[in-house]
Amino acid sequence: MASRDSAGPGADVDDEAGALSIALNGAWSAPHAPRIEALLEELGGRIGQGARARIDLSAVTRLDSLGAYVLNRLKAEREAQGAQVEIVSETPAHAILLAEMTLREREPPQPTRQFGVVNVLVNIGGAIVRFGRDIVTGAMFLGEVVVGSAAVVLGPRRFRGPSLINQIELIAFNGAPIIMLISFLVGCIVAQQGIFQLQQFGATAFVVNLTGILILRELAVLLTSIMIAGRSGSAFTAEIGSMKMQEEIDALRVMGLDPIEVLVVPRILALMISLPILTFISAMSGLSGAAMVAWLYGGIGIDTFLARLQSVITWKHFAVGLIKAPFMAFVIGLIASIEGLAVKGSAESLGRQVTASVVKAIFMVIVVDGLFAIFFASIAF
Repeated sequence: MASRDSAGPGADVDDEAGALSIALNGAWSAPHAPRIEALLEELGGRIGQGARARIDLSAVTRLDSLGAYVLNRLKAEREAQGAQVEIVSETPAHAILLAEMTLREREPPQPTRQFGVVNVLVNIGGAIVRFGRDIVTGAMFLGEVVVGSAAVVLGPRRFRGPSLINQIELIAFNGAPIIMLISFLVGCIVAQQGIFQLQQFGATAFVVNLTGILILRELAVLLTSIMIAGRSGSAFTAEIGSMKMQEEIDALRVMGLDPIEVLVVPRILALMISLPILTFISAMSGLSGAAMVAWLYGGIGIDTFLARLQSVITWKHFAVGLIKAPFMAFVIGLIASIEGLAVKGSAESLGRQVTASVVKAIFMVIVVDGLFAIFFASIAF
């Protein structure tokens, strides 16, 4: 077989003692796609099962991504049938393009599993393995964040002040209205349910104790952290993941900048500053909602509510929520950054990592809150 079209693609085939020597020539590029497909179909028929073939691209005048792709496809298809195919060229650019256009192996479809004890155990085992990998990845990334933070502390000129201020504005100032609204409504609901239950025992006044301690110690920081995980944590993952998809993070490394210092440290620090502020706002909003409901449903005046609240609440109750906030903020920022940097080159991957970021952050926030509750109970704080 021979084709010598000066403009289009061609191929010369010699059979040397059972080994095919295929010399390609001409332009193997997108404008000649129909001719290329016809040639490859013919070449594929010549390279039988168990055959050996050497494809030489030295005489090819132009090779683009389409040509490299179809040649790699031919090689993969023939080798899957037991043939030995080698693609060579004296032009370095050809080798680079062929390497970049390497076919990705398709994952075999997972067989449909019937419900059973073994399958349940397999799923549990897989979940445990993934959890272990997440722990290891988180520990490694935590080390990178500590190193990046130390570099910023030792070299203050490397710190991104404008980025920090911008993130605080996005997290704290823009997030305050929704935090205030949610906390106010939750405070109203908790107070209403507390009044209805305590009325049965003639202890309506104790709703102040209930709402005050519950909101200041637990609800304010939990509600704020969950809202921030869903709002700002997902935004961090999407922003960093989008930069990863567009190779902007690689560009930062090429320019000699550390992505951890530029992207991660300012965001985590902004979260650690903003979350205690929002927790305080959430606590005040929740108590305001509780006071209003206690006045409307329980007949407890605002002045009486505030006086009893002052006698019941100590600085310890107020401090517990604020102490938890920076740690929860750090966990949210760490998880959001890890998931953002784990994004691959597709929109599906971005959506999957954003979802994982929110779910993991909310889970870890509740875990951290439980650990703090045990700790404070053990020291009677």
